[in-house]
Amino acid sequence: MSFTVIPAIDLRAGRVVRLKQGDYAQQTTYDFDPRSLARDYAQAGAQWLHLVDLDGARGGSLENLVVIEAIARDGMHIQAGGGVRSEADVQRLLDAGVSRVVLGSLAIREPAMVEGWLASRGAQRFTLALDTLYRDGTWTLPSAGWTEMESNTLDELAPWYAERGARHLLCTDIDRDGMLAGFNLDLYRYLATLVPSMAVQASGGVRSLEDIRAAREAGAQGVILGRALLEGRFTLKEALAC
Repeated sequence: MSFTVIPAIDLRAGRVVRLKQGDYAQQTTYDFDPRSLARDYAQAGAQWLHLVDLDGARGGSLENLVVIEAIARDGMHIQAGGGVRSEADVQRLLDAGVSRVVLGSLAIREPAMVEGWLASRGAQRFTLALDTLYRDGTWTLPSAGWTEMESNTLDELAPWYAERGARHLLCTDIDRDGMLAGFNLDLYRYLATLVPSMAVQASGGVRSLEDIRAAREAGAQGVILGRALLEGRFTLKEALAC
């Protein structure tokens, strides 16, 4: 499989923001227009863009759909999620021009439903976001914008989906998200063994070009870049050259 560098734009009330460790009280708002930022990323050479509706992730509705649709009209391949709670939501995102729908809370809470969508719509239409916290010796799976703890674990759910044909897995170590502490490489080495058939996207904590190279060497098939790009720690062109 090829290795993909994917810039990310997190949206809240139509603005470009980042959260620390998924905490809505620890928000940084950036003075970028999301559509212009997406165009800049495309001009730099990005083939894919990762969009997160943070309002939707917490509230359960696609509150930034208008912005997502506007960005999609400019022609990039987009994977987007946050607030997807039904097949109607999936269809709304696809109709808006999204190439892959990101399923987080629903993938954790309703795996049987998601299994049906993988079968009926095709695995290439979905990225499963199993974002995780290591607690008491277990990779736990918080949901609802990382605000509610679920009983399923990463060790149970990731192989279950792999057996049912899922192909794209986004996994964030929430403790590192927005912290510029580097990727949790042990997590991605583990996933490369646990679900070798899935293309794993590393996310959470990238701070340098070396982190991108290290994630690739650890078995990830792609990386999500957010705060490091927004704060100019390196350019997207430099990241793509990795």
